[in-house]
Amino acid sequence: MSTEIRWPEPYVVDALRAVGEASPLVFGLTNYITAGLNANMVLAVGGSPAIGGNPAAVEPLATAASGVWINLAAMVTDSPELLLRTARTAHAAGTRWVLDPVTVGGGIQVSDDLAAQLLAESPPTAIRGNASEVIALAGGGATSKGVDATATPEAAVPYAEKLAQRTGSVVAISGPTDYVTDGREVISVPGGHPWLTKVTGAGCSLGALVAACLAPGTDPLRATVAAHAVLAVAAERAAEQARGTGTFAAFVLDELTILAEGLST
Repeated sequence: MSTEIRWPEPYVVDALRAVGEASPLVFGLTNYITAGLNANMVLAVGGSPAIGGNPAAVEPLATAASGVWINLAAMVTDSPELLLRTARTAHAAGTRWVLDPVTVGGGIQVSDDLAAQLLAESPPTAIRGNASEVIALAGGGATSKGVDATATPEAAVPYAEKLAQRTGSVVAISGPTDYVTDGREVISVPGGHPWLTKVTGAGCSLGALVAACLAPGTDPLRATVAAHAVLAVAAERAAEQARGTGTFAAFVLDELTILAEGLST
């Protein structure tokens, strides 16, 4: 059983308000295709994003930031060792960090190996993936098709609970209904819109939003739920105005900005 949460659940609103009040530095390693959208979503909710894999900069940034996210698709341009260094630095500094295990379970061995090493060496504060990625991380086998899930979020919930219990991380599964668990409690976040799956980087941006919501020090489970809930309602409102996926992406940013700025007035 899960508890259903929707915007404007008070603790979701409080978590988003905390981002705007703190304007935290949020550092991410992601791939160049999604970097712009990731950064703009962090900006929309009040965070201050820094993205990039300069080997001389990752350790200072991971230490200075209040939140970090690492997307395994960053290996398009960055080495696995750079991602490991960033995670080690964040973990040692006590910086909350988010793992987005893109392609894990999809037949790309380097991703599977890197994810396993990250979990063993520097357990993240939160893990955010699709159903197939979460199942694979939990040891349930390969069910991905490239970066896309072939399993349902509901099927992944028991695996997410086991993964959370094993790692101490909050685990989030994205899909038509999102599920978030700390291994004890499961929270469902309905809503969103199917067009989110048609915008490159929308799923990856959830990792950035989770890092932003974690950054002010909000309870990790509630912060992770808040990131999913605010994107879900922004997508619903954006779809009412958009003519297609191009304008939809722009309206999602608009709606995130409106939601966040409305909390400071």
